Amino acid sequence: MRTTVGIIGAGPAGLLLARLLHNAGIDSVVLESRDRAYVEHRQRAGILEQGTVDVLREAGAGQRMDREGLRHDGIELRYDKKRHRVDFPALTGGRSVMVYAQTEVCKDLIALQLAEGGPLLFEAEALAVEDADTDHPRVRFRHEGRESVLECDYVVGCDGFWGVARGAIPAELTQVFERTYPFGWLGILADVPPSHDELVYARHDRGFALLSMRSPSVSRLYLQVPEGTDAESWGDEEIWDELERRFETDDDWRLERGPITQKSVTPMRSYVHEPMRHGRLFLAGDAAHIVPPTGAKGLNLAVGDVVTFARALTYQKDKGSAELLDAYSETCLRRIWQAERFSYDMTTLLHRAPDATPFEDRLQLARLERIAGSRAADTDLAEAYTGFPLG
Repeated sequence: MRTTVGIIGAGPAGLLLARLLHNAGIDSVVLESRDRAYVEHRQRAGILEQGTVDVLREAGAGQRMDREGLRHDGIELRYDKKRHRVDFPALTGGRSVMVYAQTEVCKDLIALQLAEGGPLLFEAEALAVEDADTDHPRVRFRHEGRESVLECDYVVGCDGFWGVARGAIPAELTQVFERTYPFGWLGILADVPPSHDELVYARHDRGFALLSMRSPSVSRLYLQVPEGTDAESWGDEEIWDELERRFETDDDWRLERGPITQKSVTPMRSYVHEPMRHGRLFLAGDAAHIVPPTGAKGLNLAVGDVVTFARALTYQKDKGSAELLDAYSETCLRRIWQAERFSYDMTTLLHRAPDATPFEDRLQLARLERIAGSRAADTDLAEAYTGFPLG
């Protein structure tokens, strides 16, 4: 097989990149190791920044999102039984976010790719990226029991942290920056309408809690738990009781309970791989960086990466200049490090470390009071949450 851009991975990053390239008249082939059902049902992120929403609309992939997604104009911070709303449009010149699950983004992009785009091969396992530092990189892959080669002009690794793309960059050329947190998130899906119409981030002496949603009838909620916790070690009523404690307020707000349909534990870590390019191999999304989910940045960072690559390749096609492709890693990393900083700030602001001291507890409360009492601090949070400029 031969194509201009070989894309490894049919998550939202790989699928969106294929769509952007198709719209720019650039051919691609997408290789995905899992089957279609798995890709369309794996639960991941659910918050889309303003820039991500705009890109999906411009790409022709926003119709169902606009019908079924939930626009949110703010979030609520809770601490010491107090409530503070961060008003996004008022603080950012009109920006907001959209609650629309990654699974739904993938369904929309898969349908478009199969109807209008280039080849999308499911159950096509990428085995290796070869000759990345030449003008003709190759992806060896296995599909339908046979090993094949995809000849490319460029390869983009959107294959996640455990994929093969990052391993094709020589170790001596790389730097890795990472932090592992001593806690995780116990997440549940519950068949009950959300108890608040916007996301609630709660800081409590017993640990962090988040109230989110997947739809007007399905709630998504999280509890901070020790690292390595088994989700099944928590009973349903125990979970609801703990959520109720951590979301407690001084007013008459109440947490609605319902049947829990899914439990899982998400580890918390920060990770950045530099550089994000080697020759004609480019990394995007979790292949290059991971953020703790507190800042809702993972999916949105992946979108920023592929938008940057698509713009750079289109610029080369139209102008004959590789200037933007050569700047890909540097351009992406500026945005990534701001998102890492924000995600770290939100995580350390709202989670209680196992060895936290009374001094550190008071600092957290002081930081929250600063956000609640200062328009400048409120604006800084709102600008970061709704998204840093793409590219």
